[in-house]
Amino acid sequence: MATAVIGERELLKTISWFDGFVVALANPSFLITALGPSAFSLGGWGAVIVWTASVVIGALHNYIYSETAAMFPKLSGGIAIYAHEAWKRYFSFVGPVAAFGYWIGWSVVLSATGIIVGILAQGEWYTSSTTSTGWNHAWHLAGISWIPVYFSFPIALTSAIILIIWGFNVLGMRPAVWVGYVTGGLLLIPLAIMMFLPYLTSDFHTSNLHNNISATAGSLGTSSFTLVIVWLYVMCWSSYGMECCATFAPEYHNTARDTPKALRVAAIFGVIVYGLLPLGAMGTFGDQNLASDASNWYTFMVPTLNTLLNGHSGIAVFLLCAGIVLAMNTATADGSRALYGISQDGMTIRWFGKLNRYHVPANAMTLDAVLNIFLLFTYASNLSGSIKILIFSNLGYVTCHVFAMSGYVLLRKDRPNWPRPLKLATPWVAVAGVLAAFDALLLVWGGWYSGYAWGNTSKTVVFQGIGVLLIAALLYVIRVVVEDKRRLALRLWAPKMPDDVPPAGAAIE
Repeated sequence: MATAVIGERELLKTISWFDGFVVALANPSFLITALGPSAFSLGGWGAVIVWTASVVIGALHNYIYSETAAMFPKLSGGIAIYAHEAWKRYFSFVGPVAAFGYWIGWSVVLSATGIIVGILAQGEWYTSSTTSTGWNHAWHLAGISWIPVYFSFPIALTSAIILIIWGFNVLGMRPAVWVGYVTGGLLLIPLAIMMFLPYLTSDFHTSNLHNNISATAGSLGTSSFTLVIVWLYVMCWSSYGMECCATFAPEYHNTARDTPKALRVAAIFGVIVYGLLPLGAMGTFGDQNLASDASNWYTFMVPTLNTLLNGHSGIAVFLLCAGIVLAMNTATADGSRALYGISQDGMTIRWFGKLNRYHVPANAMTLDAVLNIFLLFTYASNLSGSIKILIFSNLGYVTCHVFAMSGYVLLRKDRPNWPRPLKLATPWVAVAGVLAAFDALLLVWGGWYSGYAWGNTSKTVVFQGIGVLLIAALLYVIRVVVEDKRRLALRLWAPKMPDDVPPAGAAIE
């Protein structure tokens, strides 16, 4: 069996480009969890237009990342590693911040979207518990309540699912891919039903679709432009997520061929689903019905499928839950490899850079599981909490895209002769520059006003996101100064060709 040699153990080359594409099937699950709130805020037509625009922009990102993926076939960690390679000669902290931001963006999917599985299951099969809020308790320090702790059926079920997914992933890449095949296949069924069946059953009505952008912006005291920018920012964590195929680059049979192919096929699939699913689902359910009950933001697909399938709600809920479990599986596999990759590149503590005997980053996966169970029992106890977690983690994720896309431009300038098995035409460099500037606009403008996504002007989630990035910088300092016992350098040597040797005295990783 061929291997990609990295560190003490090796990432095994066990997957094909189609396996990587199957992992990316998780992204429509992210759309499932965010479509309701966006349609409530923007209206049905508004949500369709903005989601479609967002996923087309995400597809352009994917197309460009296919070149950088082929440039670094042995590096695990995806776009965060590309950002580090491009920026390290200018500012060494860019890599750690981008990589940690990328990891947190993927990691919290487990709790923020997983709780939706518990809510759907409770409403369908455990209705006797829906009137009970469970129990809650607040830990106290010096008489001040500082960490509220919650427990309920959805929290318990989601915790169990997280542990099961962790078990499959720590046993190797193949079991994780098998979970992806099963849940991905199940997910395709409700997706196809909602994308195409409404037009055959005459359940689709344009009267169910409205444009609420101006009205919602007015109620929040802001402009329509700002509201759209906020939602484009929030949607990034979902519609840009097809890039996860690049994270598994060292594990493809033929990295230079399979990685770009998986990225491009995933991008095409994403554009189709993100364009047609909001149209079919909202055109059947009606965005006006989202305002009558906030719980409809996340459960509206059940009555939508009931309408289309003549009342088979049990099947509908099971299929939806399977799709979200796929998202959780992908988050575990992708996020853990991001942590592993940045540790191997010297950007965070060594503990994250170890592989277990099944050749997977089990330490990073364990951190993911523990972190998300903690978030479940604290911040993800209700639907509003789930949105807040996604938005604060999104700050790091979009930051990573800003550095990765601008990094593409820098790599073309600084390493013009570096081997590129796949090289895009020169105009794509300008496109990458425009996309980097656009992502920066979303990060600054959309991130600052991101509270508008749930009708709140609070900036708390912004500072929480910044706090996560500061932790990344601290861990980088610990790695360099404490673990490696090196001098902390703000700029690192970067090779112009793969076989270049650093000069004497150069600051290296």
